[in-house]
Amino acid sequence: MGKYFGTDGFRGEANVNLTAMHAFKVGRFIGWYYGRFHKCSVAIGKDTRRSSYMFEDALSAGLTSTGADVYLLHVTTTPSVSYIVKTEDFDCGIMISASHNPYYDNGIKLINGKGEKMEQNFIDEVEKYIDADFDSIPYATMDKIGRTIDYFAGRNRYMGYLMTLAKNSFRNIKVGLDCSNGSAWTIAKSVFDALGADTYVINNEPNGVNINMGCGSTHIEALQKFVKEKKLDIGFAYDGDADRCFCVDDQGNVVNGDLILYVCGVYLKQNGELDNNTVVTTVMSNIGLYKAFDAVGIKYEKTAVGDKYVYECMRKNDYRLGGEESGHIIFSKYATTGDGILTSIKLMEVMISSKRKMSELINPVTIYPQCLKNVKVASKPEARNDADVQKAVDEVAQQLGNDGRILIRESGTEPVIRVMVEAKTDQLAEECVDRVVNVIKKKGYAV
Repeated sequence: MGKYFGTDGFRGEANVNLTAMHAFKVGRFIGWYYGRFHKCSVAIGKDTRRSSYMFEDALSAGLTSTGADVYLLHVTTTPSVSYIVKTEDFDCGIMISASHNPYYDNGIKLINGKGEKMEQNFIDEVEKYIDADFDSIPYATMDKIGRTIDYFAGRNRYMGYLMTLAKNSFRNIKVGLDCSNGSAWTIAKSVFDALGADTYVINNEPNGVNINMGCGSTHIEALQKFVKEKKLDIGFAYDGDADRCFCVDDQGNVVNGDLILYVCGVYLKQNGELDNNTVVTTVMSNIGLYKAFDAVGIKYEKTAVGDKYVYECMRKNDYRLGGEESGHIIFSKYATTGDGILTSIKLMEVMISSKRKMSELINPVTIYPQCLKNVKVASKPEARNDADVQKAVDEVAQQLGNDGRILIRESGTEPVIRVMVEAKTDQLAEECVDRVVNVIKKKGYAV
């Protein structure tokens, strides 16, 4: 991680940690960098936060000031920007979103010309310019100044692409969608309607300040209630920029990213489509997922937390499926990033093709109780590497043995240390987490 960019872009509270001036300079650098070789073109998407419009204007001003042409997809999803950049030969893409964070936060995600998250060496150069003088990069003049173009057509092409990925009609299936008052509200219902589903939607009335507020994949209880009240067959919930998906089965149970990986992994294996018989996970995946994979003979890799690292592992080893417990699921045959709506379509395929309810498909997996607590700290490396903290972690690991695990890690997007324990019971998991958290606090690292 750098000074400004974390594992998922430049994120912070709008006009506090992340300002319009930051966005302007990011745009200037990108426009200048690519414009050295040819006329630069950049696609920009945004979510529904009030500040997204400000950052869209600031980025556009920076880009056009150094000669780039800007194609505005307007409110759309992160995976749609990735798809458009990759298929329509843009130099790069920018998504304005803070994903699952509250409305007052925002972020700038950079996407390279292949539709992947931007390379770290490029981000390092962007950060250097953010702290440099404006005039260290020249302004375009006369007919070299760039322009902005409305590009709704790009978003529509992405929607058409999603529809081609469905192998079955969704007719007579009652589907609930929680759009989190975010990016999915312009896309998800239209896709499911076109595929024939009886579509029921909640939280699709964004007003700039209600994104992720008590809804979406981070507040799945809203969709659980909706699915049970309407007696739906299945429900899908997205986050603010719709690169995540959680599912609710026909009985109202939550199907998180780990369970999605299991359902899709088994289906791909049965159909001879699970390349190298391996699913990529992160260190946050539940021990119950690994036991279930072992039972059906599926191998797995573990990466650091972040869909960026999941995708890098998939690309390097030609793996087909990977993702995170948090709902970032990547199908490398169809996308280069997590895509919540694509994930929904693929889960529908498994259900329809197997003629089984989602509650039946997830039944073989026993998810171990998990306790996760975040501790805000002044220095993440010092807190995590402290000898007494490590001693407490080792003691918990010995106590749990093969019936649980402990993980302590630095957040990639916030100034916090995350302490997670999986154990046979909720009580034991929380007791073990508290032992480590109390040491962090006792040593004076917490703020």
